[in-house]
Amino acid sequence: MPNVAVFDMAGKEVSKMDLSDAIFGIKPNAAAVHAAVVNYLANQRQGTQSTLTRTEVRGGGRKPWRQKGTGHARQGSIRAPQWRHGGVALGPKPRSYNYTLNKKLKRLALKSALSSKVLDNDMIVLDSLTMDEFKTKTIAEMLKALEVNTKALLVLPSVDQKVIKSANNLPNVKTAQVNTLNVYDIVNYDKFIVVKDAVAKIEEVYA
Repeated sequence: MPNVAVFDMAGKEVSKMDLSDAIFGIKPNAAAVHAAVVNYLANQRQGTQSTLTRTEVRGGGRKPWRQKGTGHARQGSIRAPQWRHGGVALGPKPRSYNYTLNKKLKRLALKSALSSKVLDNDMIVLDSLTMDEFKTKTIAEMLKALEVNTKALLVLPSVDQKVIKSANNLPNVKTAQVNTLNVYDIVNYDKFIVVKDAVAKIEEVYA
C-alpha cells in the first residue's frame, strides 16, 4: 500500500497517509495513458478548418480555349486545382474529430497516471487548502514552501473560487476538481498537488 506524507500550507509534514492500492498502486499502463491523451487532444480540436474547392472559387465558368487545335493541354476551367487561384483538391473541410474510449480503458489510464505520480514522487498531499481572501501571493508562497518550482496541477475536493482565481494568475499552475480530473492534465503537469479530502473522493469514485 503506497504511503505519502501530508503537508500543511507552510510546507511542514503533519502526518502520513495510506493510499489505495487499486488507484495509486497499480503498474502503470503506458499504452492506456497514450490512448487517453490522444483522445483528449483530438476531442479538443475545433475542426473548423476549410478550403475552397473548384466549385466554390469565384470565376472559371467559361472554358478558357477550345478543346482541340490550340497546342495547349485541354482545359475546362481556369479554377481547376492545377491553375493559380484555382480550387484546392482534397483539402480540409469542417468535421468533428471527436471519438470515445471505452470506460474500462479510460479508468485504467487514469489509475495509471495517478500511480505513476506516486512512483515518481511527484504527488504532494495537502492537509487542507483554505483562503480568507483572493491573494495570488498566498498560493505562490505555499508552492515555494513545498519546493515546487515547475508546472503544478492543484486538485481541490470542490469548487473554491478564492483558491481558483488566486492560482489562475500563476502561469505554471492549473486548478481542477475531482470531477474534472483528466489524464492529460495529470501527465502534462510535473507536480500533482492534491488536497487530502480530494484524495478520499478520488478513491471513492474510482475504486
